[in-house]
Amino acid sequence: MRASEFLGAVTLAVNGRKAEIAARADMRLSRLLREELGLTGTKVGCDAGDCGACTVLIDDEQACACLVPAGQLEGRRVTTVEGLANDPLGRALQDSFHYHGAAQCGICTPGMLMASLDLLRREEFVDAAAVETALGGVLCRCTGYLKIYEAVLDARRFLDIEETTAEDQVAETEDEDAQAAGAAAAAADDMAVVGRRLARLDGRPKLDGSESYGADLAPPEALWLRAIRSPHARARFRIGDLGAFVSNQPGIFRVLTAADVPGENGFGIFPDLKEQPVFAEGEVRYRGEAVAAVIGERAGIDAFDIGRFPISWEPLEPLIGPDAALSPNAHASHSFRPDNVLVRGRVERGDAQSVLATATHQAEGLFETGFVEHAYVEPEAGFARRVGDRIEIFASTQAPYMDRDEVARVLGIQPGDVRIIPSACGGGFGGKLDVSVQPMLAVAAWQMGVPVRCTYTRPESMAATTKRHPSVISARAACDAEGRILAYASDADFDTGAYSSWGPTVAGRVPVHGAGPYLVPNVLNRARAIYTNGPVAGAFRGFGVPQAAIAHEALYDELAEKCGLDRLEFRFLNALRAADETATGQVLEASAGLAQCLDALRPHWARLLAEAGAVNAASGAVRRGVGIACMWYGIGNTALSNPSRMRIALKRDGRLIFFNGAVDIGQGSTTVLTQIAAQALGLPVEAFTLVGGDTDKTFDAGKSSASRQTFVSGKAAENAALALRAEILRHTNAGEDARLSLEGSRLTVTASGGVTAIDLAASPAGKDGIVFEGIGDFDPPTEPLDAKGQGVPYATYGFAAQIASLDVDMALGTIRLDRFVAAHDVGRAVNPTLVEGQIHGGIAQGIGLALMEEYIPGRTENLHDYLIPTFGDVPRIDIVLVEDHEPLGPFGAKGVGEPALVPAAPAILGAIRHATGITIRQVPALPHRIRAALMAAGLAQEA
Repeated sequence: MRASEFLGAVTLAVNGRKAEIAARADMRLSRLLREELGLTGTKVGCDAGDCGACTVLIDDEQACACLVPAGQLEGRRVTTVEGLANDPLGRALQDSFHYHGAAQCGICTPGMLMASLDLLRREEFVDAAAVETALGGVLCRCTGYLKIYEAVLDARRFLDIEETTAEDQVAETEDEDAQAAGAAAAAADDMAVVGRRLARLDGRPKLDGSESYGADLAPPEALWLRAIRSPHARARFRIGDLGAFVSNQPGIFRVLTAADVPGENGFGIFPDLKEQPVFAEGEVRYRGEAVAAVIGERAGIDAFDIGRFPISWEPLEPLIGPDAALSPNAHASHSFRPDNVLVRGRVERGDAQSVLATATHQAEGLFETGFVEHAYVEPEAGFARRVGDRIEIFASTQAPYMDRDEVARVLGIQPGDVRIIPSACGGGFGGKLDVSVQPMLAVAAWQMGVPVRCTYTRPESMAATTKRHPSVISARAACDAEGRILAYASDADFDTGAYSSWGPTVAGRVPVHGAGPYLVPNVLNRARAIYTNGPVAGAFRGFGVPQAAIAHEALYDELAEKCGLDRLEFRFLNALRAADETATGQVLEASAGLAQCLDALRPHWARLLAEAGAVNAASGAVRRGVGIACMWYGIGNTALSNPSRMRIALKRDGRLIFFNGAVDIGQGSTTVLTQIAAQALGLPVEAFTLVGGDTDKTFDAGKSSASRQTFVSGKAAENAALALRAEILRHTNAGEDARLSLEGSRLTVTASGGVTAIDLAASPAGKDGIVFEGIGDFDPPTEPLDAKGQGVPYATYGFAAQIASLDVDMALGTIRLDRFVAAHDVGRAVNPTLVEGQIHGGIAQGIGLALMEEYIPGRTENLHDYLIPTFGDVPRIDIVLVEDHEPLGPFGAKGVGEPALVPAAPAILGAIRHATGITIRQVPALPHRIRAALMAAGLAQEA
């Protein structure tokens, strides 16, 4: 700390230990804990008291550490997540969170635990309402909160439970039903771990504060980087005398601009679209675009006044929205797309237009969605360092190998000279598929020759990073008198913002899914991704399919009404089944479990409709509605190669190492893939030592996107385990039914012909002491789509149906969610607890999409003005897991990450229609929009 900043010493007790710290009076407790004491378990998600991730206890009461200045800490007692180890109730909470799967990405978990401890110390008996009140200030974007409720309510049970081993945890998380169902199978094969509720293998570090996220780790000598960003959606700019500027800024060492990029000043997702610059040159195309980066000491960066940076701006007329971008007088945002249409997608089958013109029943509508922010609690962060002629980057990412290739291009070096070390990922949902801090950090560390770190502020994260694509979808549907769907046609325009990002994927995926998971003989779906001067729109849990589902499910509700069918029965009649052809001409050979999902929902549907009828029989302003929506989702890339490679090695010292390059962003892939590998190999989960997605140590497992890791990387893990097992069996001449055991460096193979013991320590070994090794690959079989979108875009699909029950206040336009029931065909639930967590979290994000989330540049760039669901917004969710096994998948499994979100918003909108008789065609369905629609229909009641 610089002497000029020292204003005094603060003496306080932290986790029971006295600490005397030299600090400025205005230094926040969060920074004091993290940077002065090294207690990085306290996370900072917003620096404004909005997210609650930094919640600690001060004198036994919860407080946001990011709001408390050091000047108020003299003589106070502070407890952080690291201090829970000293408290029996704190340890019980950690055990309960672990048992219930209440931590996914884990970035909010320290705050949740501290708020929970505050509650349980104050109240011996708590209920859900008390949990909601006590934890309501802590946001979670992953879990949907329900597992957290369970964990807090169940925590006291763990006061009397001693610490268990990893082997015990396989059993400890089994509920009674699962134990009973699995008893026979377990007796036959005690190594059967697929299908069991194994506690998350990476869970403990998330609970004790030791997990390292992007902002948690950097060399002590690292300099800091701060980006200079555009305040305009479109503008020309000139940068002045940087030498004079730096010389007059204490603690600032250099300013980097486009001229300092040693390689190509451009990156992007697709090989022919590298148009997004590290630093803009002469003109910016969206609010938040980087034009330069200031490098300096922490104190210099803290004191830096952005108003003194030598830059002049000439604002230009921006293209706001597709209509402006497509107007005849619009300027070309990029010269290679003079009409501002980045890409077009199309699926055509039969003659939809002719059928629509003559069908018995028709429905049509125009549907709009806006920008939606990922709102992961962890802002983008990381550090880079140059090691000779190589660069190493530690940062939060969903795609380490893609990051490696983009950084190599920017630096003008070979991909093998770039090492990406993924930090723990504090939420992604697609937003961390694009690079963020990585290119700037790489250029800075390369040019400076010392480590450089960066953490985005919350407003910076929200302004500069990608969003869900806004959409305008015009759609028509038709059915016959019996309710069979005859045709569907849609034209979808997606605002892809200033740069391409994942726009081509959205425009390609939506036409495939546009008619929904139904047998539709005549389809014409078209989509365009359009350049504008809006935020860059990228990947967000569904690649446009949630927007398309809002349109098709609304029209099918209308058709069901016109032909006199119950809405569930209409969907059951038309549901895609095995042996049916999709709109692309693909025959679904297996695992198409939508009809089973709908069957499973029948009793819930009947009960909730009856409850709604009883509510609506009473007088008053509140009307209850029940909605249902279905979805399908192609697992993996659309009509493209989608490979993954895994490696498992058995070393002389007895370590069984799983080199797993699949990034776990909270969905649980580390645990799921290890369960798959363990069952295929025939050794227990606890035998494995896990090595994560470091590009120097693991093979490329592909991106953590498109719900692909369980299906694709899981199959690669199964193949790697089978290859290792085959090598061991060949070595011992044992048959397929042989059993393996591993104790220390002694491997025992028990077969019908006898027992063979292998002393690994005395065995011949190759590189790195490896005695046996298995490598597994999997690339799902697909076929390219032709000009009409015909082909095999995906090897398998996830299917689901969800019911939403809610109340509408006909006077105010407000919504109160009552319940969700979700039935999902997951192929095989490798770990039911983790599957349930994904469904809870997906539905919560669907609630946000439907009812509250709307990103407006310059207005909703924090977690106070941009609203996401909290504890009080997520209702009870009942889950039915349908297991229609996928023959290509590992033990029959598919994916569930994106399928969980897709039907939630249309189910809510269908429930609003059922309650009110109006169809909401613009989301989010904010109260003023609902009330306006009610008034327009003459249905609004007096408040």
